[in-house]
Amino acid sequence: MVNSPYLIPEISKIIQARLFGDPADNAPITYLLTDSRQVRFAGQSLFFALVCPHHDGHQFLEEAYQKGVRYFVISKMPGPWQHKDSSLLLVDDTLSALQQLCRYHRERFDLQVIGITGSNGKTTVKEWLFQLLQDDFYILRNPRSYNSQIGVPLSVWPLREAHQMGIFEAGISQPGEMKNLAEIIQPTIGLLTNIGSAHDAGFKDRAQKIAEKLLLFRGAGVVIYRSGERDIDEALMRLGRPFFSWSFESGADVQILQVERGNSST
Repeated sequence: MVNSPYLIPEISKIIQARLFGDPADNAPITYLLTDSRQVRFAGQSLFFALVCPHHDGHQFLEEAYQKGVRYFVISKMPGPWQHKDSSLLLVDDTLSALQQLCRYHRERFDLQVIGITGSNGKTTVKEWLFQLLQDDFYILRNPRSYNSQIGVPLSVWPLREAHQMGIFEAGISQPGEMKNLAEIIQPTIGLLTNIGSAHDAGFKDRAQKIAEKLLLFRGAGVVIYRSGERDIDEALMRLGRPFFSWSFESGADVQILQVERGNSST
């Protein structure tokens, strides 16, 4: 049985943090926060002070404290900090710590997980699959389009033993990003929507973009995709994972011969 939620000393070990302050009440952590405006269950929350190009989460430690949060992951010690009833977990990189914690959490569960990536249609396909499967499985999925370096770990964190399936989308904009998301999602089934022009500026060429996106599927049992684009077909062959293809043309595992559209369905 997975023991969850986690206690602060355990989290400190997982993310290899230096722990300052004694979590005397040993409160279990159920919620992860990256935005001080979204505090709901403060006593069960851990705030990650993320450092982004346009803001520094360390500027909002006091605000989060005033709203009842007592546990913080930081990458630099705050100025005069007089709150002795709080605990600070000091790490080198708060985003990496968030991802490390959620990767550890995901590894504790054995279930079917569908991982979706592509240039377009990730959220739409994810929601379609959820609608199709929700009557048969208790599913956890990304809320809205939470498919980023921050959104994916926050989406995976609520995973519990009761869940029977996960459906998670992963979005990237430059090389080096998919490895982190793949280690958090750990899909058993991969689904590639398409490779288009979105985020072209972040990649050297189309081949680099394809290779980066396919990293999500390195450990998948099968990859589902639309065949017919030679560079994608060849990249999947090099990936070495079983795949299942569909197309409107012949030669795929499944050929779509006709599409019928109704007033509210296709």
